[in-house]
Amino acid sequence: MLERLTYKGHPVPYIAAWSGERLPQPGIVTAADGIAFKGAVAANGNAQGRDPNGVLWQRWALRQGDGKPEYSVVHGPRQRRAMRKLLCQVCGGASDHDAQGHLWLLEDYRGVAGWPEREVTTHPPVCNWCAPVAARLCPHLENKVVAVRAGEVVVDGVHGNLYERGRGPLPVVKEKKKVVFTSDWRVKWMLANQLAATLTNVTIVDLPGVGAREGAAA
Repeated sequence: MLERLTYKGHPVPYIAAWSGERLPQPGIVTAADGIAFKGAVAANGNAQGRDPNGVLWQRWALRQGDGKPEYSVVHGPRQRRAMRKLLCQVCGGASDHDAQGHLWLLEDYRGVAGWPEREVTTHPPVCNWCAPVAARLCPHLENKVVAVRAGEVVVDGVHGNLYERGRGPLPVVKEKKKVVFTSDWRVKWMLANQLAATLTNVTIVDLPGVGAREGAAA
């Protein structure tokens, strides 16, 4: 575990954004092959500045600790780093790992058949030390958290605003927040801010202060 960043005596998750990290966002326009930032369309009509999967990413400054923490806002670049390297979302250190896999906290959907196998999540894993903090601080986990270990983690999706196809230089009007897999052609129509991962070989586990074990996933 790394030392957690704090604000006025309260821990601030590694992936939380700070007010001083916000940047003005360019307008969104249509390109020949999806969406683009205004002014970033090449002569051939294609978008410039996307990642290797064709995804356009929301822009952030890298100034952790600048201003006030925005606990409900995810800082895209840090979330992506944590997801790719399987870092703890709270302290930014290594997440806990044993023979059953990496440790994750998920919303409790044990009433759904087969859950949590193949759960798709945008929330990076945690370390043992920070798990109770994450369970307490994350609004989506309040009163419905389950600890699991995932034997296999595949980072295969992005989350953000999905735009519809359109023509001309004007921004596409309709947008919807969702996860799109990187194998889907629609990733080029996504303004993304988070990576998503699919968890397999998942087992529900006991973790003090987090949730009670009810058996392994199917």
